[in-house]
Amino acid sequence: MKKINIAVIMGGKTPEHEISLISGKEVVKNLNGDKYNVLPIIISKDGKRWQLVSPKNLLESSDPLKLKGTRKELTVVNSREISGTSEVVKKGVQIAFIAMHGPYGEDGTVQGMLELAGIPFTGPGVLASALGMDKEMFRKIMCYEKLPIPKYMVVKRGERLNLIEEKLGKPPYFVKPAKQGSSVGASIARTHKDLRKSLSRAFRYDDTALIDEYIKGLEVTCAVLGNRKPLALPVIEIRPKGKFFDYDSKYMPGGSEEIVPARISKNLARKVQELAIKVYKAIGCRGFSRVDFILENNKSPIILEINTIPGLTPMSLLPKAAKAAGISYTKLLEKIINYALSK
Repeated sequence: MKKINIAVIMGGKTPEHEISLISGKEVVKNLNGDKYNVLPIIISKDGKRWQLVSPKNLLESSDPLKLKGTRKELTVVNSREISGTSEVVKKGVQIAFIAMHGPYGEDGTVQGMLELAGIPFTGPGVLASALGMDKEMFRKIMCYEKLPIPKYMVVKRGERLNLIEEKLGKPPYFVKPAKQGSSVGASIARTHKDLRKSLSRAFRYDDTALIDEYIKGLEVTCAVLGNRKPLALPVIEIRPKGKFFDYDSKYMPGGSEEIVPARISKNLARKVQELAIKVYKAIGCRGFSRVDFILENNKSPIILEINTIPGLTPMSLLPKAAKAAGISYTKLLEKIINYALSK
């Protein structure tokens, strides 16, 4: 059988650059070498340079998390700069596996570029990616579909805060940038004074922020696979060691306890899965995504957001859910690729 040429694209101009590199390395490590010729591509932190590297040299490179918060780039020996999608096409790439997270990778930007170049790619398309990343637009669609979400307000940089208690009740509130992932810029505001600090933090990453009512309850997440007939994977229970499931809880060893299947009733798990599929369809997803929930009073699922390219690192939730469903990491990647080729 002739091998499929697959480019694994990672990195990019995003606060999640290093996490994307870890996801990309894990994808490259687990792709079936008997089926795929793998071409790893690293996009620089400023988004201007594309580096083609060998799988072996990528896997032997240092831990990307050591570069978090610096301007340094991951060093991979014998890397070669290429001229974006034009050279990808010349190399006969038949599909791109997008292992990018956050802005410019998960928001429809790279998807649109690949669409224009005629290169099939994994995960949701341009519109679904854009809607999933823009939390304000995502919430509007959830409202239209009459799906359960928190009470919330949208605040633009420089706007005055009016009627917040009338709309959301008294603090605490949950504050996050409108267009970020991995809880970047997110925080809990327990007082009105904290709220200003939380908004200042969110505005470092976006000109728009969401203020949610604070909902107490168990955090769970549900991954979905497929195109026209999507399948929900087992629900995962999340117990962060910190105040909430923030960046460190997600990616630092021991940052959280993740239990799959979640220790909730079968009826509640089924309800979460059904809601996850409804969200997936409402946004127009394909391939794979993951929907996050809070169980209000540990009983009622409230939709928080969708991750259209969930993490694929060794610590990530999607691979754990797939494993619980009897799907190995390598088989999961194969399914994702097949969904992209059969869209």
